Amino acid sequence: MHLARYAASVCAVALTTAGVTVALAPASSAAGSSVYSVAPYVDMSNGQEGLLDTAVTGHGLKAYTAAFVLGEGCTQIWGDTLPIGADSYTDPEIARAKSEGASVIISSGGAAGEPLAWTCSTQSTIDAGYQAIINDYGVTQLDFDVEGAAVADTAAAARQMQAMKDLKASNPNLRFSMTLPVLASGLTNDGVNILKAAKTAGVKIDVVNIMTMDYYSGTGTEMGQGSVAAAQATLAQMQSVDSSYTYANLGITPMIGKNDDGSTFTLADAQTVESFAAQHGVGRLAFWSVNRDQPCGGSANSLSTCTQISQNSLAFTDAFVPYTGTGGGSGGGGTTSSDFSLALSPATASVAQGGSATAAVSTAVTSGSAESVGLSASGAPSGVSVSFSPASVTSGGGSTLTASVGSSAAAGTYTITVTGTAASGSHTATYKLTVTAASSGGGGGTGGGSLSNAGFETGSLSPWTCPSGGTVVSSPVHSGSHALQVVPTSSATGECDQAVTLSANHTYTLTAYVQGPYAYVGVSGGATASTWSNSSSWNQLTLSFTTGSSGAVTVYVHGWYGQSAVTADDFTLS
Repeated sequence: MHLARYAASVCAVALTTAGVTVALAPASSAAGSSVYSVAPYVDMSNGQEGLLDTAVTGHGLKAYTAAFVLGEGCTQIWGDTLPIGADSYTDPEIARAKSEGASVIISSGGAAGEPLAWTCSTQSTIDAGYQAIINDYGVTQLDFDVEGAAVADTAAAARQMQAMKDLKASNPNLRFSMTLPVLASGLTNDGVNILKAAKTAGVKIDVVNIMTMDYYSGTGTEMGQGSVAAAQATLAQMQSVDSSYTYANLGITPMIGKNDDGSTFTLADAQTVESFAAQHGVGRLAFWSVNRDQPCGGSANSLSTCTQISQNSLAFTDAFVPYTGTGGGSGGGGTTSSDFSLALSPATASVAQGGSATAAVSTAVTSGSAESVGLSASGAPSGVSVSFSPASVTSGGGSTLTASVGSSAAAGTYTITVTGTAASGSHTATYKLTVTAASSGGGGGTGGGSLSNAGFETGSLSPWTCPSGGTVVSSPVHSGSHALQVVPTSSATGECDQAVTLSANHTYTLTAYVQGPYAYVGVSGGATASTWSNSSSWNQLTLSFTTGSSGAVTVYVHGWYGQSAVTADDFTLS
């Protein structure tokens, strides 16, 4: 079950406030040159995420901050205890918003948890954990929300800044923000010490994002002017540590509507903050949260799901979206600089030695005008070449990536980074390529390693087990004459399973062709792994897993609650 554990945790005094985070500009110190100038929080676990889709498709929201990833020892999970990259609720929500044109920032920490550097003391593991977020979600924007006692943990802060220095060296486009509690008089001493930790490590924080909320200075506090005062004081503190900081390195994040201390951030306050940001070129505007940007309905009285003030739905989103970060907000009259997005479909492939795979590279204009985008790839192993046709496109156009696998390429799974470079900056996307020594069964639906009826050519389900609605169909099929169709309902995913016994303690690769909304393929039992896609056409899913001492696993395919049917065909297991 997806739990709304963070939305209920936003209450605290200024030093332990549940905050909001935001992240930074992608390609320059001036966040206003990017689509990320406005990136409000979305609590990915409070059950109101549907407002995100409306904000993106109907209100022009171009970026948002997905919260929260938590450190759990030396591993990371989403707030509902599901691991990053494998959360069957949050991951599809992020994918859907991206498919609708929104850019995402992944935020770690929050009021009820801490980023990985605060829960793990092994530097290499911290670096790898943050890199996993970048790889799993294809992002160049990370945010770290540090609150409560965590702000005073100087050893963790040092690990955090070393991780950012390490990752920036290997991810040149990476930008990060530190989201910190603040008073109207500025950061606490512990907050300033976090700035000093960055200076000591030799790294600059791209955006110092301040939570201008819950000052506990009385219900009559003017929250718009309080945000301005906090911003002015914080910049002075930042420049006392590093004189190169400017307003472009500052983010302002209020809590819209009623705050936990009884004060109220109004739409007039939003105009005050937006006008100040436009005048000074503030790097980021955000708010807590899109989930709350609506009036309370019926007897609702929850700070996690509404503002508790009279407003139109998404009124605060409408107030902040015009801000461009370059004096181009509603009070500034500036213009929007150019920027673009980059995506791959499919983002994974499995290719036998001597074979090849292709993927569609798509670009889109996210602000300003179309521009020339050069394409390149890095990270391919020896024996694998990656090419683009064409090698340069105008943003809004597409190209075809071809990965050619030589006979000498070593079997394994590799992460290839595709980079698009334009005058406005660069963006990246991740392509995961699995090289196999030989393909196994499945073609024409005739087999699949230790899987039986892997192409469903028997015309029946056996030995697959499916709930009511799961059936073998003759159209659509990927190859042969039959395929499997699973039908989700509002309360079930429609999962079909096959139990198999494999070699113990051995690594396998599972592939399948699927089509349909939020189609999942995976294994459970003696091993746990899954992957998914959201496509109306056939595409191949690939995942690797290692069996346990029994070798027993269950292979499955399913759709998602309330979505349309998913079709699967040509499973292989090698």
